[in-house]
Amino acid sequence: MKQLSFFLGFLFLGLQSIAQQTTLYPTNWWVGMKWNKVQILVYNHNKNFKATDVKINYSGVVINKVTKLENEKYIAIDVTIAPTAKPGNVPLVLQNGKEVETVLWPLAERRKGNGKLFAQGVNASDLVYLLIPDRFCNAEENNDRITGLKDQTLNRDSFFLRHGGDLQGVTSKLDYLKDLGVTSLWMTPVLLNDMPNRTEHGYAITNHYKVDERIGGATAYKNLSNELHKRGMKLIQDAVYNHVGLQHFTIQDMPMKSWVHQWPTYTQTTYKDQPLFDPYAAPSDAKKVIDGWFTTEMPDLNQNNPYVANFLIQHALWSVEEFAIDGWRIDTYLYNDLPFMNRCNKALMDDYPAITMYGETWVHGVPNQSYFCENNVNGVFKSNLPNTTDFQTLFYGIQPALNEKFGWTDGVMKLYTTASQDFLYKNPMGQVIFLGNHDLARFYSVLNEDVAKYKMALGWLLTFRGVPQLYYGDEILMTGFTNPDGLVRLDFMGGWKGDKTNKFTKEGRTEKENEVFNFIKTLANFRKKSTTIKSGKMMQYMPVKGLYIYFRYDSKETIICVMNTSDEELEINVQTNYPEMAKGFTKMKNVLTGEMVEMKSKIGGKKMLIASLDR
Repeated sequence: MKQLSFFLGFLFLGLQSIAQQTTLYPTNWWVGMKWNKVQILVYNHNKNFKATDVKINYSGVVINKVTKLENEKYIAIDVTIAPTAKPGNVPLVLQNGKEVETVLWPLAERRKGNGKLFAQGVNASDLVYLLIPDRFCNAEENNDRITGLKDQTLNRDSFFLRHGGDLQGVTSKLDYLKDLGVTSLWMTPVLLNDMPNRTEHGYAITNHYKVDERIGGATAYKNLSNELHKRGMKLIQDAVYNHVGLQHFTIQDMPMKSWVHQWPTYTQTTYKDQPLFDPYAAPSDAKKVIDGWFTTEMPDLNQNNPYVANFLIQHALWSVEEFAIDGWRIDTYLYNDLPFMNRCNKALMDDYPAITMYGETWVHGVPNQSYFCENNVNGVFKSNLPNTTDFQTLFYGIQPALNEKFGWTDGVMKLYTTASQDFLYKNPMGQVIFLGNHDLARFYSVLNEDVAKYKMALGWLLTFRGVPQLYYGDEILMTGFTNPDGLVRLDFMGGWKGDKTNKFTKEGRTEKENEVFNFIKTLANFRKKSTTIKSGKMMQYMPVKGLYIYFRYDSKETIICVMNTSDEELEINVQTNYPEMAKGFTKMKNVLTGEMVEMKSKIGGKKMLIASLDR
């Protein structure tokens, strides 16, 4: 194991690729922001700012403090932007003896429509669609490779190389997504990943203020945002606070040694969440979870360093305002410094009161998961994160419900039990439920490609409490397991010129694929109009013989969801067995087919009935 200082010494070999001009971070700001005390990080690889004086002569913008950082190529300038400040270019004058450099820092008007046209938040009325831009659709082949970037690969025959998909390709398929019933788009990170390999996923950011040109850059990202909002759809950004890519400019040329967590020898996170809330945990175990590096290629940022904290918080605010972001998905939430995350979340909610965020909490157990978001537990630490990605309803809910035989604690009983623990959350309806993502096996494969079971899973996803999320290709029966992970990140066929089939069209899909596509489309568009599924309450009944029944209801509508997870045909008698919900109703209407259903009916094995109750 190499000493970390020796390990980091190699990083400086890449400095020739760093931009030579003086650069400001954040690159610009806005008047009228609640976050009006901005820390500007000034950097130039070729300059020493030790003897530099800094001046600003701009009405409404004053310097509070200038800090020469440990690495003298950096300065931190703390400024306050008064409510009276006007938009314009703020001149930062950097003077070192007779040498004077003026760098302009744009100050702009804020966007109109905060909370109505953008920063709207994502809730249970939405259907989120997750995709990897590099693997979805390639509309602009001229940006498949960008001169000067380290990763020049382009080979669709490899799981791990770039394939060329881009943001214009995503934009070109928005009508397809809207037709399917999607209301919100979440993409894996779009920021620059100038790493030598495995850049297709986007999680090793090397510059927070550049959108990767291989997917179209900032112009394409803004266009995508505009086109989504024109269609009444929303944009979710994937935020990575915990780590950066090894080639990030602040790692290649660190502002100070404490910018990242340093260890005597390379130390990786244990990926275990328990030491963070365990009343008996050894402090050293908790430190490894939070401060250990995610991988050797992804250094762990020290969020207790105030300069790091400001850099990350200001970038989050900048992204929402710059690109009109509606929601925020936070990667690897539990490995972050949690008090820092509370500060960051608060800053976003202060300036954008309607915005919502949910953290990736790949943990095991509802109590574990609830610890990282707003909960009803009187613990030592109280998180202000509104919601999480609900791995529990996947791992300990719908997956065993459809793959295990029913028993006292097995099969669909696990789904019932997991849902019964929702008392731990302040807002269970905000939890994001899903069947798969870019790190998990395709759910259709998990079910051994059983279409009947898969439709039951999709029916559950689109009617259960919470915010449903689809992974790209779920609607066309894409398959794959995660050994290697590239098998669940394959291209969406039809997104590239020359593809033999086009799964974006009815004609290009098989009969089975169209069956599932239409199932999702029908139910997703139904839920857009259903007040009870979007915001109503839920009541569940204890499963019997593998039959699990839950209701979604409000003052306007009552919907029954019947999941027969057994292989046998079973009878339901709604008025007799579910009196609280059946009172006053005499008939049911299948929401998928429009057919009337008797209150006393038989449900086939591996079938799901979703019906509205009528008088």
